[in-house]
Amino acid sequence: MKYIKTRWNIPYYNMAFENYVMNNDDFKDDYVFFYIHSPSIIVGKHQNTIEEINSKYVKDNDIIVARRNTGGGAVYHDEGNLNFSFITTKKEDENEIDFKKYTLPIINALKKLGVDAYLSGRNDILVDGKKISGNAQGLNKDKVLHHGTLMFNVNVEALVNSLNVSQMKIESKAIKSVKSRVLNIKDVLDIKMDIYQFKDFILDEIFSEMDMEEYRLTDEDYKNIEKLVKDKYGTWEFNYGYSPKFSIKNKKKFESSGLIEVMLDVKSGIIEDIKLSGDYFSVKETDELEDKIKGLNYKEDYIGSLLETIKLDDYITNIKNEEFISLLFD
Repeated sequence: MKYIKTRWNIPYYNMAFENYVMNNDDFKDDYVFFYIHSPSIIVGKHQNTIEEINSKYVKDNDIIVARRNTGGGAVYHDEGNLNFSFITTKKEDENEIDFKKYTLPIINALKKLGVDAYLSGRNDILVDGKKISGNAQGLNKDKVLHHGTLMFNVNVEALVNSLNVSQMKIESKAIKSVKSRVLNIKDVLDIKMDIYQFKDFILDEIFSEMDMEEYRLTDEDYKNIEKLVKDKYGTWEFNYGYSPKFSIKNKKKFESSGLIEVMLDVKSGIIEDIKLSGDYFSVKETDELEDKIKGLNYKEDYIGSLLETIKLDDYITNIKNEEFISLLFD
């Protein structure tokens, strides 16, 4: 197994890097790498991004939203979260998801630190019934990608506020309820260490019975990964537009314009249909505004650009542009 150092703290690049190694025949060995992201939400391959995130909180706090190559649920990353990836050659009989194989080295390393960790359910590592790690996995015809999180010292309130927690996963969306289900590893360590010392310890334990050989990415590798980010992983079309078809219904009362309700149908990130209703007044027919919105990306700056070219007050008397945008996105 070889260790790869990466230089990115933006998830688009690490997602592209994983794809690059998985689908490049020049990478013939088994690899492991660790990375720490700026505040980010990483949604699963099959998830609807809009439904998984708190869009207003994400925007207000400059949280990056990226889509990964594997299934599972959305996770929050920040500088207190250590992420790891294994990319290995698939054995002939390795055609099923196997979390235990890849989480066991991590669990054993944690036990050496006095952290009584264990694998639970499909893909979580727990301590005292609380989650410290989530894992995801994917396979192609030749390789296995397994990656996971280690909550070392994560901002739990940001985690809670940035994600829309499913009612099927937790009965209450209260912060204290989510806090009761997660745990930072730093809080149960017997020794003091920062996240970088923690990373080095885990890495040393993984390679304790083998020589650690570092693989250095070439300039050509970096160039190809940058292209993947530009063409796919850093694009709105992949991170938002890739989502399945969904509908949104929202209702707000504005002091200057009245009660307004909107219903939206979005497919592949494009607004297919929109219907506005309410007790507002208008000079022009509202369906003219609806026709202008249909076909646009479901993205705030697209709607904002449209509103700069029209007189919104003609369609909904006294409403401000920012109020209309909040109706569609908050």
